[in-house]
Amino acid sequence: MAFDSPLAGDIWSSKYRFVPPDGEGDGSIEATWDRVAAALAHAESSELRRAVQARFRAALEDFRFLPAGRILAGAGTARAVTLFNCFVMGAIPDDLGAIFDHLRQAAVTMQQGGGVGMDFSSIRPAGAPVRGVGADASGPLSFMEVWDAMCRTILSAGQRRGAMMGCLRVDHPDIEAFIDAKRDPIRFRNFNLSVLVSDAFMAALEADAEWPLTFSGETHRTVRASDLWSRLMQATYDAAEPGVIFIDRVNAQNNLGYCETILASNPCGEQMLPPYGACLLGSINLARLVRAPFAADADVDETQLAELTRTAVRMLDDVIDVSRFPLEAQAAEAISKRRIGLGVTGLADTLVFCGAAYGSDQAVALTRRWLGAIKREAYRASAELAAEKGPFPLYDAAILDRPNLLALDAETRALIARHGLRNGCLTSIAPTGTTSLLAGNVSSGIEPVFAYAYTRKVRQPDGQIREECVEDYALAVWKRLNGDAPPPAEVFVSAQTLAPDAHVRMQAAAQAEIDSSISKTVNCPTDIGFEAFADIYRLGYRTGCKGLTTYRPNAITGSVLSAEPTVVEAAPVQKAPTLTPRPEALLGATYKLSWPESAHAVYVTLNDIVDVEGRRPFEIFINSKNMEHYAWTLGLTRMISAVFRRGGDVGFVAEELKAVFDPRGGAWVGGRYVPSLLAAIGGVIERHLGASAEDTAIADPPPAWPFAAAACPRCGGFGLVRKEGCDTCLGCGYSKCG
Repeated sequence: MAFDSPLAGDIWSSKYRFVPPDGEGDGSIEATWDRVAAALAHAESSELRRAVQARFRAALEDFRFLPAGRILAGAGTARAVTLFNCFVMGAIPDDLGAIFDHLRQAAVTMQQGGGVGMDFSSIRPAGAPVRGVGADASGPLSFMEVWDAMCRTILSAGQRRGAMMGCLRVDHPDIEAFIDAKRDPIRFRNFNLSVLVSDAFMAALEADAEWPLTFSGETHRTVRASDLWSRLMQATYDAAEPGVIFIDRVNAQNNLGYCETILASNPCGEQMLPPYGACLLGSINLARLVRAPFAADADVDETQLAELTRTAVRMLDDVIDVSRFPLEAQAAEAISKRRIGLGVTGLADTLVFCGAAYGSDQAVALTRRWLGAIKREAYRASAELAAEKGPFPLYDAAILDRPNLLALDAETRALIARHGLRNGCLTSIAPTGTTSLLAGNVSSGIEPVFAYAYTRKVRQPDGQIREECVEDYALAVWKRLNGDAPPPAEVFVSAQTLAPDAHVRMQAAAQAEIDSSISKTVNCPTDIGFEAFADIYRLGYRTGCKGLTTYRPNAITGSVLSAEPTVVEAAPVQKAPTLTPRPEALLGATYKLSWPESAHAVYVTLNDIVDVEGRRPFEIFINSKNMEHYAWTLGLTRMISAVFRRGGDVGFVAEELKAVFDPRGGAWVGGRYVPSLLAAIGGVIERHLGASAEDTAIADPPPAWPFAAAACPRCGGFGLVRKEGCDTCLGCGYSKCG
């Protein structure tokens, strides 16, 4: 089949297509589906294998079921990689040798493609005595620096970006330093951070009580719960981290609470796991199951949904038996509990097809109905698999008393009581950034649509840039059915227009039907007040969420970024042009620019020289308190100053800058629409040169991108958004989480 967009084809080719060194590999997406279906069906008995393989292949057709990227890329390739996305590592002992042994385990896991999560709460706080050596402990954050360096090393040697989650309990004596750690823009860049918040802390917060910071039963000091909460909220408001995990709720609602204690989360937050637990992920593409999109009776075909759910459960269960594991402890944990994470993608598009605005009462009701159907069918399928293949080894009838199973209907509970369960946990909602793009740019996971149409720039082999329009799947279907008729604005809502509480309502609605957890980001506008922002977390706790991640554009997360190396061909060496030496003193002028997206003014200084050519610009300086601009303004001033010093006609500099459009949107300045801050600087240069000011207004300014605060480290564009706990580029498909 042909891909719905060139972007989907690019993603398949670069991330999921198998091309062995000495063979043809996958010649098409159909070949990829064939490979995956055959590899997973290999876990079945010889009598069933052919029929089961056909079922698996049918589920993959038309992107109806999307196994996680590790499965698509690795199944059937014989590569020494794991098919599991992420792991939570073992409990870290408070012992130097054991700590570094766990560091080695994390390195081995990441080397084989698995993200890792760790709880560092077991490491004694900074300054605590280390008996026997007469020294003071350096604390958990110092050891996190070692993990961060390890991740950078593994990344430099491999092809995938490393992903790690670092957790610390809210009662650990070093919690304040942990909360503030990401205020340093270069610290822990390979970590996502989350605070493990207990029910006791939330009660102390509600009562405005004191809160003890303890380690090994010893109270080191006491703080006001409200002060600690404000510090956490302020750090998240300013730097988008740490996130929050309501750890007691996670453990209370865990199906396997009778035989395990959950320590931490995987890097994106959808799987809270015990020591050496692993997340095995796959998503049902709801958008492909809608009957009569945009019609009055549009709805998900629940017969198809039930059949697809049952097949998906069997597929993921088979992955456990065919996958490699980086560590024996991970294999033992996975096999003893057979935990899987079946979720969905395309929810927002599906709601659009059914005429329900994301976040509305109708959307909440539909979400619960569809996910409730998946939950019911998943449990029934797992019970039937248990009858066929046996329940998971640590199965106990006590599981029927766990909250998720108590909520099941009587028929499903009776089936489980009769046969047991093949899988200890069944559902979670994972990030689906690149697999959703592969499936025709359906909305990812349960996130709202971030942009219904945008322009993507693609670099060609000859270095030229090709631009192509990328459309959200729902908009593409609308156009196919309705031509140029404008889509209904009340249904085609996006993350640009949604209030934060609409995000929380949808996450809470989904969480009510999900065993594990959900990877989701609550996007907030830059100008949201601090109190309103902090209330989002209390709302999440009150409505039953297991964790919460927010993102508010800020200077810290966008100030330091790494870029992938670019290989360029060597050019012939040429003699550098002679630049006019700088006199001791120059005449000039400083211009103040107020840019709406910047909290601080930008000052542009242009100094002139008088020589045989007359008075002409000699150098430029751009200064601002906003450090987000520092790197590019420094580079820009050096380049432009070099052009000025060469002499000749430099009017083109202003024209080139004025032609720069920011994908996030420009601003109205002095009654004119200026397409970017760079264009505004170009206008200042033009004014200084004394040229006639040209009208920079445009009739139809491009839509703003309110959540893109930083450049993409792969393509350099400003289509970077935060969703599902990951930085994802709308322009090139880059995802921080792989």
